[in-house]
Amino acid sequence: MTDDQPDFGEVLQTIGPRLRGLRRQRNATLTQLSATTGISVSTLSRLESGQRKPTLELLLPLARAHQVPLDELVDAPPTGDPRLHPRPVVRNGITIMPLTRRPGGLRAYKQIFPPHWPDQEPDLRVHDGYEWAYVLSGRLRLILGEHDFILRPGEVVEFDTHVPHWFGNPGPEPCEVLALFGPQGERFHVRARPASGS
Repeated sequence: MTDDQPDFGEVLQTIGPRLRGLRRQRNATLTQLSATTGISVSTLSRLESGQRKPTLELLLPLARAHQVPLDELVDAPPTGDPRLHPRPVVRNGITIMPLTRRPGGLRAYKQIFPPHWPDQEPDLRVHDGYEWAYVLSGRLRLILGEHDFILRPGEVVEFDTHVPHWFGNPGPEPCEVLALFGPQGERFHVRARPASGS
């Protein structure tokens, strides 16, 4: 083994204590973690004590449950480049750029709505989760239940996505939005004063 290659035995030995520490940070019991991951309590206990060798099949659901990237869970060495290299995705005309890599939990995106988007009647949707959106530039139209809002730069909205909702861009320029999505019941504790007129 050369000096720049990791000692995989040492890496594997450190995973158990790291798993135990992450679980205790979340004040979770082995029983609760078992219910979340589908991994038996005895297997979790053996993983944390180092008596069971961690496998990808076991580590993936644990990374998801603890809301950490897999490389953080196994303490992968840093690459030396801290920059994220997100790949924008265009979905139904909206450019979406992911700003977080963590599996599960809160997810952050930058969204760019093209001018006068969409060119059809609003189609309100519902889904599990909670959403927070901050308008960076342009104007964003939000229909939320029976309410119809125009949000301008600096304005924020948050809502339970079980409420029927729809976003659109009524303006002649692109609308840029910073959006956070969270699991059902997980609020962001950010409050915005209602606008004094649209």
